[in-house]
Amino acid sequence: MRIRSLSFLETCLRVAAGIMGVGMVAMAGMAPQNALAAGRAQRGRSYFLYVGTYTRHGSKGIYQYRFDEKTGSLTAMGLAAEIANPSFLTTDPQHRYLYTVTEPANAGSLTALRGGSVSSFSIDPRTGALTFLNSMPAGGRGPTHLTLDNTGKILFVANYQSGSVASFAIEDNGSIGAMTAMDQHQGSSVDPARQEGPHAHEAVVSPDNRFLFVPDLGLDKIMIYKIDLAKRSFTANDPAYAAVKPGLGPRHFVFGAGAKFAYAVCEMGASVVAFSYDAANGSLTPIQTISILPADFTGEDQGSEIQIDRSGRYLYTSNQGMDAHPDLVDGRVTVFQIDGKTGLLKEQQIALSGGKLLRYFALDPSGKNLLAGNLDSNSIAVFTVASNGKIAPTKQVVDVGAPTSLLFVPAP
Repeated sequence: MRIRSLSFLETCLRVAAGIMGVGMVAMAGMAPQNALAAGRAQRGRSYFLYVGTYTRHGSKGIYQYRFDEKTGSLTAMGLAAEIANPSFLTTDPQHRYLYTVTEPANAGSLTALRGGSVSSFSIDPRTGALTFLNSMPAGGRGPTHLTLDNTGKILFVANYQSGSVASFAIEDNGSIGAMTAMDQHQGSSVDPARQEGPHAHEAVVSPDNRFLFVPDLGLDKIMIYKIDLAKRSFTANDPAYAAVKPGLGPRHFVFGAGAKFAYAVCEMGASVVAFSYDAANGSLTPIQTISILPADFTGEDQGSEIQIDRSGRYLYTSNQGMDAHPDLVDGRVTVFQIDGKTGLLKEQQIALSGGKLLRYFALDPSGKNLLAGNLDSNSIAVFTVASNGKIAPTKQVVDVGAPTSLLFVPAP
């Protein structure tokens, strides 16, 4: 593996730690704030929810909602940013900026094969309004995912069509600076239709901010890199990857509580691969592969998203739901219980997602609600999460064109 590093003028990394102080002062002038706080306690904490979409079926870009964690209610706030195909969203650790990929509008066109970009926005802390900062080429074709390191100063982008990963420096004003490194994956796997070449699907930073993990659907590998904080880039790791069973097609990846274990949801194999994790050298060792589909299901479906709850006891995955198979048109969320000692998974529940083509779901920051973005149903369905990890549908379903990504940001 050879990673091409680019020169960058700034060699000193400024690590800005946001320090929030909460002053509890009894004074007459604080009465309005106290009343506001009491109102929040009754309602539950409030968040801005940003929804990334495919810009079709009337969608125009990133949409904004206000979300109340206690009631699970979503209140529409309108179009936050008009931008083509903002299919995945992320924010910096202090929630001051929002970043999105722009997938090509027509994946079959020659222009699209060269296209794809990443964009930055500032977030108004009072209203959640987005202000466009800048846009940069993604460093590869078909960007599908992006994330920041724990300092908020390095942006990593996974480019699906070209099968590459790139890093960018983040400027002090939140805008995206120069590309600092790029690695082009090489190889293929057993499915000639979908694994004819590399297809990087996500970029995930380790909890200690030392390693970068990139599931590659086309290679059946989780690629592993070392993060270079000084250069705001990344370099090859040893070991360079962890392999899964050929044909599974790893898509998304998450660390368990305490980072002793990690898990990958596989799109093509509709399964989860559990790994033991060695934080000393970044290595992953497979310990279990388990299906996310019902035991009596005989058709074909695709895995999509994976998340772990705040307690670290439950793991959630989703399958998209395939229109070609009438017995599994709706998407499903599968809940697993995690054995804290062994990292092994035990199926807890399989629940319908309330719509077609479940591309993405998100647990809210409180862990009390799960929101399912059903792309082909043009809707987001809200579920409650019980103490045993199981989910139950609510009456909250909102219409939004082709939702693909959900991002929570604290709101006043």
